Amino acid sequence: MNVISTSPSSTEILYALGVEPVAVSHACDHPPAVDALPAIDVSKVDAEASADRHEQVRAATADGHLYQMDAETIDAVEPDLIVTQGVCGVCAVDDVLVGETLDSLEADPEVVALDANYLDDVFECIRTVGTATGREARAESLIHDLQARVDAVEKRLEATNRPRVAVLEWMDPVRPAGSWVPDVVEAAGGHYGLCAPGNRSKPADWEDICEYDPEVLVVAPCGFDADRTRRQFDELADRPGWDALSAVRNDRVYILDGSAYLTRWTPRIVDAVERLAALCHPERCGPPPADVVTP
Repeated sequence: MNVISTSPSSTEILYALGVEPVAVSHACDHPPAVDALPAIDVSKVDAEASADRHEQVRAATADGHLYQMDAETIDAVEPDLIVTQGVCGVCAVDDVLVGETLDSLEADPEVVALDANYLDDVFECIRTVGTATGREARAESLIHDLQARVDAVEKRLEATNRPRVAVLEWMDPVRPAGSWVPDVVEAAGGHYGLCAPGNRSKPADWEDICEYDPEVLVVAPCGFDADRTRRQFDELADRPGWDALSAVRNDRVYILDGSAYLTRWTPRIVDAVERLAALCHPERCGPPPADVVTP
């Protein structure tokens, strides 16, 4: 079966189930084997600063799609299945653009669109890909293992005090993470008061963040690794009232690779639960891994 993945999330799920796609999105970066695969799209966003990227995204989406698909590459790999997504047309190619592109091609593959709003939906995405690729048993085994890890964290943190947690998926404008992230924080023993579970993220006033006064602040911009976030951290730390935040005063501000752990609906979301548990409750969970860094 020739499978195309149009998002980093679906690519990670495919590899976790032992399915190597024949082509992927330009943004796919895990596992490393994807570097050798052809890309089926290009992005119209290339700015460095968060505010500039935000403006490019706004302009591109106002005029149409943020990505341009490579029709010749899609036809050349003769796909039987395209695994795409309906979660966010900013993060990756979505099902709408896939449908528009296929209308002009000879290829007529099955299209499966993944959608996730809650932590449990991540497991359902794995199940959906398993069914589409004939890997049902492997998908169920993976889901069982992932759920067991979440259950173990929750059991360890029963009857603990929950610190106020903020997870920011963008720095300028400030954007608290939504969708499954509130579920992840709750599973990790934190309280998430910036967005209800399942709700999509949206920009927030900095004054609202200050009023919430997080005790644990996790900065995990979508599409940024930890090094890039650290380089651009003044976009956040130069704001008025920064030094007064409880998380800042108590040295509980952390940088996490958002793409690796929080902004994709992949098996690594359970790694995020375990990392956030260590940030919220180091006395019970021990220190976080070395890839969780400070500004």
